[in-house]
Formats: sequence, C-alpha cells, structure tokens
Amino acid sequence: MTRSRTDNDGFVALTSVLLISVVLLLMVATLSLSGYIGRFNVLNSELKKVSAALAEACANTAVLKLAEDWSYAGNETIATNGNTCKIFSVSAIGSNPQIFEVQAIYQEAYTNLRIRIQKTPFAIVSWNEVPNLP
Repeated sequence: MTRSRTDNDGFVALTSVLLISVVLLLMVATLSLSGYIGRFNVLNSELKKVSAALAEACANTAVLKLAEDWSYAGNETIATNGNTCKIFSVSAIGSNPQIFEVQAIYQEAYTNLRIRIQKTPFAIVSWNEVPNLP
C-alpha cells in the first residue's frame, strides 16, 4: 500500500512548532517583565528610606527648636545635605502637648510625620507617619 501525498503534510509539525515558540516567548517575556518590575520596587523602597531619614532629621531639628523655645511656631523649610524638608506650623502654640507635622520629599517619595511633644517633663508623646498632611 502506498501512501499518497497531500497538501497537508507537515501541517501538524508546523503548528506544533509555532505553538511551542509562542509559549516559550510568553514565558521569557513574563520572566523578564517581573525582573524589571522587581528592580523598580527595590528602587522605590530605597527612595522611601532616604525620604524617611530626611523627615526624621527635620523632625529632630523641630524637636530641638521646641526644646529651646516652647513658643516655637514652625512653618519653615530646612535644608539638609542638598535636600529640603518642611516643618509645618505648630498647632496650638504654647499648649501642652504641642503637635507639629513634618514632610520630606525625595525624588517623588513622600514621608509625612506627626509628632506630639509634652512640656513637663519634656518628652515625645507620639511619633507617627501619616498618609497625608493638609
């Protein structure tokens, strides 16, 4: 018995090769994209660390100024190592405890802190990161 040749010879093999190639390309693209996104997550976390350190430096400056003068009003911008952070005006100046807010922005990474300080004995009551400042 002889086998007759048709126009469909190799169709199954060609289709299989194409499907396997598409699947492999999708797998490689997915792995590559996850590595790319992972690098940006690491970068964002590093920027957030720098922003948090800058906000803490600014908050420490505000605490020092408040320790020196209990009527310190805030509302100033502090320059630290080429970067800036903002001390917002102290709410209820002279009251006990006083609350002030600090914001640092480093390459689009924001850190907002709200600090409560009592006068006697001079102590930090709370130090919290908050999502938004007015």
